[in-house]
Amino acid sequence: MKKRKDLRGRNLKDCEDQMPDGRYRFRYAQGGKRKAVYSWKLVSTDKVPQGKRDCLSLRELEKNIEKDLSDGIDAHTAAKLTVIDLIRIYLGTKKNLKESTRQVYDDIIRRYITDTIGQQKLSSVRFSTMSKYFNDLSTVQGLKPHTIRNVYSILHPAFDMAVRDSYIRLNPTDGLFGEIKKDSVWQAEKRHALTPDEQRAFLNFLEESDTYRHYKPLFVFLLGTGTRIGEAIVLRWDDVDFSKNTISVNHAAQYLRGKDGVHIFKIDTPKTEAGHRTIPMFKEVREALRQERENQMRLGLRSKAEIDGYSNFIFVNGAGNVYAKENLNTLLRHIVSAYNEKERADAEKEHRESVLIRPFSLHNLRHTFCTRLIENDVNVKTVQEIMGHTNIQTTLNIYAEVTEAKKEETFANLEGKMLIS
Repeated sequence: MKKRKDLRGRNLKDCEDQMPDGRYRFRYAQGGKRKAVYSWKLVSTDKVPQGKRDCLSLRELEKNIEKDLSDGIDAHTAAKLTVIDLIRIYLGTKKNLKESTRQVYDDIIRRYITDTIGQQKLSSVRFSTMSKYFNDLSTVQGLKPHTIRNVYSILHPAFDMAVRDSYIRLNPTDGLFGEIKKDSVWQAEKRHALTPDEQRAFLNFLEESDTYRHYKPLFVFLLGTGTRIGEAIVLRWDDVDFSKNTISVNHAAQYLRGKDGVHIFKIDTPKTEAGHRTIPMFKEVREALRQERENQMRLGLRSKAEIDGYSNFIFVNGAGNVYAKENLNTLLRHIVSAYNEKERADAEKEHRESVLIRPFSLHNLRHTFCTRLIENDVNVKTVQEIMGHTNIQTTLNIYAEVTEAKKEETFANLEGKMLIS
């Protein structure tokens, strides 16, 4: 049988031919479908025609295809899909995502993925590609570790799906997050707990302040239950059992972007089963709730809001509506600033060192509650259940941080008492 030749007289293999424009073509079948790849070069030593982009030779492409076919890899699809296509397919499989989570994902994809790594073909993405991408997020864009972690949490499972669907052989983000965290530019965000002195100073200032006193029950509640702010602001009187001295956490607020771009409150069940929990009430929390009710009766306030069928909320603003998280964080900044200003002035008058409070957010109050539990040797499993941590590692990380500080304090107190000199 006469061999087919290219324009240079070289023998072509079966399924190879040369197009009228000079490109080489290799045709093959996969999954019952006819597919083809093209190259300006037959072998790697050939030169690409002037003005054409360099590429793998046809024979190199054939070797890759043979390996992919042997391993069941659908490289043809991978060469057509972009990373953003892959993410859309992946999110399409996540039918049970809560709306708030989906909106967070959409925002991250729009801001950090779509116009960058999202435009790359799936087949061209390597570990080095992703390493450079994440390094740029950190060093060029200056993203915080929490945001980078969120980007990774979208890309990694999407690439995992591509591996399972045999589009690619390996996940290009495997092991990458560990490498990112080792980098010198990676500074993990550490939430600090209020020290006992800061906590006492904060609560005493609230009690003595005519401006901020009526907010004290809310902050005592947060410091005494460790609830997330989204859980606390939509807690109802129905969720408090004064006879059993318990609080039932069974729903949380979400602040979602509506179709018209306006943000709206929604209420949904906790994201995880661990979020459903019962918290025993300290007497200070019970007293704070009693005080909140008295304050509202004295001021003629009542909960007017109804959100997704929920009503009778405990903590409401002057208009009878639930608080917005952003407004409460702003309030906290004002309170800390007012306290520090007063404390500096008092300390100067009394010729003593001032006891200032470091800036903190609402979530620091939750972290403070967890820290106080651990400092008082509460069992780590109990702490996990009260906090509603899905992963005990989250609890253990705080546990390790607190016990390290306690270890140093314990050894300092043992100085000179060990009878070793």
